[in-house]
Formats: sequence, C-alpha cells, structure tokens
Amino acid sequence: MKTIGLIGGMSWESSAEYYRIINEEVNRRLGGVHSAKVILYSFDFAEIEELQHRGEWEKLTQVIIDAARRLENAGAEVLLICTNTMHKMFDQVQENVKIPMIHIADATAEEIKKKGLKKVGLLGTKFTMEGDFYRKRFEKHGIETIIPSEDEREVIHRIIYDELVVGIIRDESRKKYLEIIENLKQLGAEGMVLGCTEIPLLIKQEHVDIPVFDTTRIHALKAVDFALQK
Repeated sequence: MKTIGLIGGMSWESSAEYYRIINEEVNRRLGGVHSAKVILYSFDFAEIEELQHRGEWEKLTQVIIDAARRLENAGAEVLLICTNTMHKMFDQVQENVKIPMIHIADATAEEIKKKGLKKVGLLGTKFTMEGDFYRKRFEKHGIETIIPSEDEREVIHRIIYDELVVGIIRDESRKKYLEIIENLKQLGAEGMVLGCTEIPLLIKQEHVDIPVFDTTRIHALKAVDFALQK
C-alpha cells in the first residue's frame, strides 16, 4: 500500500471527510482491520482565507508548494490538495515535487464521462466558479461548464465561508442552493459538480434529481485507487 499525502485544513471539516472516506474505502477493499497509510499537513484556515480574499495567490502558491514538499519529505507517495479552490495552483505545485498529484477536476471529469454527460453546472467558491482552472480541465475531457449568475455566486460563496467551513448546516441554505441548481438545470446542466469540498456536507444526491458529483468523495476514492494499485 502506498502512502497518501493530504494537504488539508482548508477547511478541516472537509479534510476530516477525506480522512474518513479514504480509510473506510481501504477497509472495505482489504477487510479485517486494514486502514490507509496517510500523512496529513493541516493549515490554519484563517491564514489561508485571509490571503485568498486579499488576492495573494503567488504567496498562497508558495505556501502550498512548501506543504507539498514537507509531505514528500515525510514519505508521501502521492499528493492530494484537499480543496477545490487551491487547485488554482496545481500545475506549479506539481512542478516542485517529484511524486504524482491527483487533480480533483480530472478525477471528477472521468466520473462525468462515465455517465455520458456533456454539460454540467459548477458550484464552488467564487474563486473556483469564476476561475478557468476547472473549465479548462473539463474542456480537455469534452465537457462544457455552466456557472451560476453573479448574484447566485455571491450566495454560494457566502454560505461556504460563513457556514460550511465552520460546520454550520442550515436547511435555509440548502434551499437556496437547490434553487440555484434548478436554475442551472434550466440552462442545460445535465449534472451538478459540487466543486467545493464543503458543499457535500449540505447537498447530497438525494436532494437533486440529476447526477451530483461529490468532488470530495471522487478525489478521495481516486487516491485509494492509486494507493492500492499493484
């Protein structure tokens, strides 16, 4: 079994989900008392969030590169950035480590293609929805991305940072998300990408009548595939 390196703490709520999913899946596949070999580097999210909202992406890139190198030096054999937003600097991080990294959008695109879908809605932080790092990855896989309106993006972003990253789950917020999802369906979305690792805490497949892609779970399971491959 290979050792998985997790760059987490962005937020710890979703990092805990990564850890749970990875260990449960390893145990499901191997049985007995098996669990995953994991090394976690966890940030103080307050420091990350401040830099994000100040637009200091170059500094953030160096911060993530440093964490990746620490995990590599500690013995990790594959790396995951446990947040969608920070995949903004994925390529620069990969260039600075020798071990492979798994891109959350590539892993998600593979699942979308299995469903035969060509057009999906993307929910996430404003950085994710308004950036091109998801759209460009999806385009390479032949998938078109639709994002919510500007006002809807504000709502989604606020709920993530004010509620979900601190573990607050509100029915009222779920209702707002479902209204936005319905609007994206009207624009032609055949599936919905939960492109923030906290959103699956609020929205699950049972809430939506089109395929939902839980990027946290998809990413974590892809790490298990890598760790257990012969």
